[in-house]
Amino acid sequence: MAVRIFKPARTAMQSGVAKTKRWILEHELTEARRVEPLMGWTSSGDMSQQVRLFFDTKEDAIAYAVREGLAYRVEEPKKVAPRTAAYSDNFRANIAEPWTH
Repeated sequence: MAVRIFKPARTAMQSGVAKTKRWILEHELTEARRVEPLMGWTSSGDMSQQVRLFFDTKEDAIAYAVREGLAYRVEEPKKVAPRTAAYSDNFRANIAEPWTH
């Protein structure tokens, strides 16, 4: 059984970094998902998809996978460039091109 170890990205709806500090270990699909014909729900008989383990460090997650004999794949987080502009920069007096409507 294979697992994926990753650090989640922040949501697009907020600028905070809450829930992005921990590493997550998720099981990959072992059975294809199927659409239930009556209600249209997507389902799977794979119960391991409901398990999501959280770790403080990447090394802890890897150690768990090795200890349990799981094949793992680590996805490194992408580095985000720091934002240097502030909202007040739109109204600076020495701006190169004046802001207009």
